[in-house]
Amino acid sequence: MHLSENEGIEGKAFTVTGGLGFVGSALCLELLRRGARLVRAFDLRSSSPWSHLLQQSGVHYVKGDIINRKDVDKALRGVDCVFHLASFGMSGKEMLQYGRVDDVNINGTFHVLEACHEHGVKRLVYASTSNVVFAGNQIVNGNEKLPYVHLDNHVDPYSRSKSIAEQLVLKSNGRPSKNKNGECLYTCAVRPAAIYGPGEERHLPRIINLAKLGLLPFKIGEPSVKSDWVYIDNLVLALILASMGLLDDIPGRAKQPIAAGQPYFISDGNPVNTFEFIRPLLRSLEYDIPKASLPVETALFVGKTFSVIYTIMYPWLNSWWLPQPLLLPAEVYKVGVTHYFNYLKAKQELGYTPITSSHQGMAATISFFQDRKQKSLDGPTIYAWLFCVFGMLTVIVAALFPVPVLRSTCLMIVRSMWALRVLAIWAVSMHVGESIYAWRLAKRVDPENARGWFWQTFALGIFSLKFLLRRAKNK
Repeated sequence: MHLSENEGIEGKAFTVTGGLGFVGSALCLELLRRGARLVRAFDLRSSSPWSHLLQQSGVHYVKGDIINRKDVDKALRGVDCVFHLASFGMSGKEMLQYGRVDDVNINGTFHVLEACHEHGVKRLVYASTSNVVFAGNQIVNGNEKLPYVHLDNHVDPYSRSKSIAEQLVLKSNGRPSKNKNGECLYTCAVRPAAIYGPGEERHLPRIINLAKLGLLPFKIGEPSVKSDWVYIDNLVLALILASMGLLDDIPGRAKQPIAAGQPYFISDGNPVNTFEFIRPLLRSLEYDIPKASLPVETALFVGKTFSVIYTIMYPWLNSWWLPQPLLLPAEVYKVGVTHYFNYLKAKQELGYTPITSSHQGMAATISFFQDRKQKSLDGPTIYAWLFCVFGMLTVIVAALFPVPVLRSTCLMIVRSMWALRVLAIWAVSMHVGESIYAWRLAKRVDPENARGWFWQTFALGIFSLKFLLRRAKNK
């Protein structure tokens, strides 16, 4: 396509489903920058890290649930183009909530298609996934000619639901408007690789948190395994170009949009091993990088074990106290089996070329997460937590209460009750003194987290205080 950068955007109205999310908010802001008349962010959430910026920039927020047809009608009425980004079940505990996954990804997409038909929307760009053709099978430099994975062979409900939804979207291409005014709905699907960038919500924060707690002890698969990533700016560009590819008034292609009914793989064009990709990020945050490797078969066994445990705990999956599973089978395939795709079709038909290299994108991502670390409460691994908290409780209980097993265990080390009680009093005094010192120091070097430093140091003592002292030294 040889179009201006704002073709089909200036003076037009847009709805972005999932508009408060990482990709959705970036897309909303870019649409406004390019001259859109109206941009609506349709989302179930009331707020997100980007809410304030979106409001300041003039994005109209529409709160609603995509599985509610009335909410969808309200969000799509009167717009020229829809970017359907809303989804559920991509990673973690969400992957096991099968009913909600199908409701959002399949029924929600059906509601979007029906609302587009009802209100005469002319363009729909669907954010899909490469998992519609990948289910643990090795793919090297794949393209859009690859067949869909059979629905019974998908390794997780998210991939299955996205495959069904994408096929619904593409088969709806060319559907006449209900108004019978000669207009049609033109659709296409963008299949992004794993998304990264400053503020990314799903992949990187989870990896970073696991590394911080010392729960990222091994790599998965061979070092030669590669997969795709896509930087946020490159993905936003691809989505906008896809919307331009659905314009039906392009000279020489009247009523035959080039992207109509087509899927497109989108990436940075730099397939890389996942653990090598995140190595610079973890190193910059001073977190340990996995050294040992786990075969895919072993990792799958671990993932299936967590899947069974969390399925049993299904009623509590949304509870705050239930942490994310360490690993699930679909995540093993994502990082342990080679699968990457070329974006040649998007380049030839849409004019897509990454505007940000992988090195530039990772540098910006590292800068963001370094800054976020400086603004948040830092601390030791989970092993330090277990050692310190369990050890303190053991000493205190053994010194004050007649618990035979604990008391006899402690007396094997300190030899007398008098010494045990002195040890308990000394330990508690040290923790109290260190926590008060931490609070005073934090009021000077990290006032927003002073209370957190107090309680963490009260529980962990020097194990927490050393992180605060390091932060004070770097100020």
